[in-house]
Amino acid sequence: MTRPAAIRTEPSNAFAHDTVKRRLPAIVRETAARNPDYPAGIATALEQLARDLENDAPIPTIADPDWAALLQEHGGETWLGTEWFFGETYFYRLLLDTVGWEDTRRDPFAPHKIAELQSASLRSALFAAFEMTPAEPEDRLTDRLLRALWGNRIDLSLPSVMAHGSSGGQDDLLADDRDAIIAHLRASVGGEVHLVADNTGTELAMDWLLIDALLDDAQDDLPFIDRVTLHVKIRPTFVSDATRDDALTLLAELGGRGSLTGGFGHQAAGIAERLQAALLDGRLTVAEHTLWNSGYFLWDQPEQIAALFADARLVIFKGDANYRRLIGDAVWDSTTPFGTAMGYFPAPVMAMRTLKSDPILGLAAGQADALDQIDPRWHVNGKYGVIQFSGGRG
Repeated sequence: MTRPAAIRTEPSNAFAHDTVKRRLPAIVRETAARNPDYPAGIATALEQLARDLENDAPIPTIADPDWAALLQEHGGETWLGTEWFFGETYFYRLLLDTVGWEDTRRDPFAPHKIAELQSASLRSALFAAFEMTPAEPEDRLTDRLLRALWGNRIDLSLPSVMAHGSSGGQDDLLADDRDAIIAHLRASVGGEVHLVADNTGTELAMDWLLIDALLDDAQDDLPFIDRVTLHVKIRPTFVSDATRDDALTLLAELGGRGSLTGGFGHQAAGIAERLQAALLDGRLTVAEHTLWNSGYFLWDQPEQIAALFADARLVIFKGDANYRRLIGDAVWDSTTPFGTAMGYFPAPVMAMRTLKSDPILGLAAGQADALDQIDPRWHVNGKYGVIQFSGGRG
């Protein structure tokens, strides 16, 4: 299919331009402030990176074979004169190079993540989920899909989005394909569900609850799922995106075996115990892949996505960056069906995200215009969410 032109960081797109010129330098400086023991050379290099972003400097190159082709494609471009998806994803790779992550494996965003892990908002989200868990298994899955969606608001790179909290009203849900998703799961037997994660902390806690529901043997109306794979970033990125260490640390905290929170009660511990057992018997896997940190769109990597997902019963993509990676980082006609952009994908696919950038598909005719009148920033402020499904070419 013909996709719209990619969003660029010039002033032609105000949100992308502001992200690179203002938000990313602020993230660099906050990272330096939260790691005050960095050597002076690293602190100086971080400040230089922030100024380069603000002053539209040429994009520097690093020696990384995973980025070589994209860096050649975008050679000679500046921070405020490039494609936004490339520029934003590469920025985080460059930040890791600046702090020496390859040598130390020290997560520059760990102080942000620990603070969120210890926050009252995470504890409140978990307690609300336990208190209002429906009795019937299918209703529980429906509920946990919705909680996993609103957990996506808790994004440490966007404090203004976090202010909306991890629960949303029905009017905030712009597309809701949960019935179709559950019907798809009920119509097939066995197979593997993949969940491509976004943020750690509150969102990943809600994802763990969802995975627990997917693996629940007691769901008579939902044929047994053989296996769930949770896909995480291979390197820290986007401040709060989940790595393998983040996922296993959170699972330990839920089980009361961590050292950061003191646990979250017996219900969380029970879920953690079931998930740990699933990890040990192979029904649950936490997988890393360079694809989730790259600057590539998924249709540019057909061999990799075929190898990962060709036999999947369902692939769930969480969050805004994964949505952009999945459909294309462009300003679409919002009434374009979600499935129209998914013709390349080898398996049934589901996307859950709260809106933090312009790309959006699958809205009803007139819905975007009505939202413009209510809230001119509806497509970027994280208040609204979508749960969308396509049966895929398979």
